Amino acid sequence: MSHLPIRVNTLRGDQKIDFDVYIKIADKMILYVRKGDSFEGPRLTRLKEKKLKKMFIMPEEESLYRNYVQRNITMAYDDKSGKDIQTRTEIIHGQQQSNVEEVFENPEAPESYQAAKDGASKYVQFLMNNETALQSVFHIENTDRSLSHHGVSVATLSVGLAKRLKLEDPKVVQMMSLGALLHDFGHPEGPWNPLHPAYKQHPDIGSARVQDKKHFDQLVINIIAQHEECIDGSGFPRGLKENEMDQTVIIVSTCNAFDRYVAFEGFSRAEAGKKMMLERVGRHPLGHIQQLIELAKG
Repeated sequence: MSHLPIRVNTLRGDQKIDFDVYIKIADKMILYVRKGDSFEGPRLTRLKEKKLKKMFIMPEEESLYRNYVQRNITMAYDDKSGKDIQTRTEIIHGQQQSNVEEVFENPEAPESYQAAKDGASKYVQFLMNNETALQSVFHIENTDRSLSHHGVSVATLSVGLAKRLKLEDPKVVQMMSLGALLHDFGHPEGPWNPLHPAYKQHPDIGSARVQDKKHFDQLVINIIAQHEECIDGSGFPRGLKENEMDQTVIIVSTCNAFDRYVAFEGFSRAEAGKKMMLERVGRHPLGHIQQLIELAKG
């Protein structure tokens, strides 16, 4: 009987599971955690550091897994759950990552996109209504240089920056957040590498792959296509200038540049702020950079 894949970032280290979890080694399924046991924090961290994205369950236990995920999400979004904000944020962050990966793998599936869209709406509300949530996200390190984690970080920064810039239309912020989550859809497979021949084409590749998908919103497609553009025309792939870009695209572009220093180049947030001031002023609005630096201070 074939096993069903589940995503590592939907699992928690501090909660017992009521289903068996397997890992695949050399085409064999090995029981990794038994029902009634937990992953424990360090154990789960090690799996993520090894870039293991999927584990497996038996088909007859799928409903148990889905109930487990839903319980966690419901608790995480409940302000009265009694759980600390860091635990809640980690659960929500994991679910956002899972949504991104589902769309990356199944862009043609309307249900995958809709789940990410609904999740983005809830995530925006969570960030807007919990003052310390954004700082809690900063405590979740992108240890494996994951593109989906980077997407969540850029979405988080974008929402925080939009709030500071008084961009308050819930629908617009939701679409911006979703675009930020999915912005690297066309990124080449493998480690982040700006010298990769396909790197400068990834915005075009990504937007072209979803342009004919009727379930994708146009603003999301625009963000995928334009997130590497800069206001002075020095970006790529089109060399657009500020008056040719939507305000939300400019916000995501700035946040993408900031988190790239942190997620892929190994700088601290403070160092990333200094790098932005040294290397990106004029390419992104100075006011955006200054607000991001303040935002990253906590």
